[in-house]
Amino acid sequence: MSTQDNAVNQLKRTPLYEEHRSLGARLVEFGGWEMPVQYSGILQEHQAVRTKAGLFDVSHMGEFKVEGKDAEAFLQYLVPNNVARLAVHQALYTQLCNPEGNTLDDLLIYRLSEEHFMLVVNAANIQKDLAWIQGHATKFASVTITDQSDTTSLLALQGPLAQTILQPLTSTDLSALKYYHFLPGQVAGYTCLISRTGYTGEDGFELYCSSADVVALWRKLLEAGQPHGLLPAGLGARDTLRLEAAYCLYGHELDEQTNPLEAGLGWTVKLKKPGEFIGRAALEKVKAEGLKRKLVGVEMIERGIPRGGYALYASDQQIGILTSGAPGPTVQKNIGLGYVETPFAVEGTQIQVDIRGKRVAAQIVALPFYKRAQ
Repeated sequence: MSTQDNAVNQLKRTPLYEEHRSLGARLVEFGGWEMPVQYSGILQEHQAVRTKAGLFDVSHMGEFKVEGKDAEAFLQYLVPNNVARLAVHQALYTQLCNPEGNTLDDLLIYRLSEEHFMLVVNAANIQKDLAWIQGHATKFASVTITDQSDTTSLLALQGPLAQTILQPLTSTDLSALKYYHFLPGQVAGYTCLISRTGYTGEDGFELYCSSADVVALWRKLLEAGQPHGLLPAGLGARDTLRLEAAYCLYGHELDEQTNPLEAGLGWTVKLKKPGEFIGRAALEKVKAEGLKRKLVGVEMIERGIPRGGYALYASDQQIGILTSGAPGPTVQKNIGLGYVETPFAVEGTQIQVDIRGKRVAAQIVALPFYKRAQ
């Protein structure tokens, strides 16, 4: 057995691995998992999500339960966003920050009841996040942390026809479910949390279910969606969709050297909320002193595809670096996200992208690149 074969065999797989293989998916390594990058093709899957619907397996994500009388107070201390404002059945986007104010991970927090929350974290960070969260929970008397990642699976049904496809499979009134809210319910006879969130820039739902049920649920959704043009979609389309919508991806726009303020996520940092939270003093200092760099949108003027890691220049001065880049199928332009020194983070600024040693003309543009019509 080659070293490469041995490495592939050590990758984790979701319960849908055999389904992906039977659908002819091309499988790649992602965050320690063997995941489908595409089925019919990235462009076709991207367009299906923008115009009809796509179904993603995101069961590699991590889910932790946080319970107890001190659960809310603990989460208020753990993250910069204001968990106290969450109503039951409401979700929140936030980050785990270190004392320097930089990002250990970005995550969703779901309030299941007054003293019961679910945290959804990135697949590559499950062990790191769990150790961090458990370590800080010791400061609170009544908090229990449970890792439910292995027993919980997650499907994302995204696109303008997502509600049309999903509604016949559930008695839950999806039209009454607001963005970033969720409800427990049955979908095709299986117990789920039905959440109106997403990572594509389209309307859609994320369905949390038992890993024992996910294969049957996946098949039911594909069957129900077939007349509506639903396609299974892989990580390739997920990346181009989130890039057009200018959503951050951990390990690219966010990492342990990056704070949420410079990433354009100041709306998630509640410096006026009561009490202490990890990274507060550092983030207050960053805000007071002003940002040295900012996340911006980059659009190519000349031919060339921007990619993460490419240097950005103004005249002969390097002013920053791209964190992500790809052709944007919907906007029909080559686009990227990256950090530049704050004086250059102005819409319309002419820059160059160093593409394999050649400086190619580009410009700073407003974000997001794509926004769906409401």
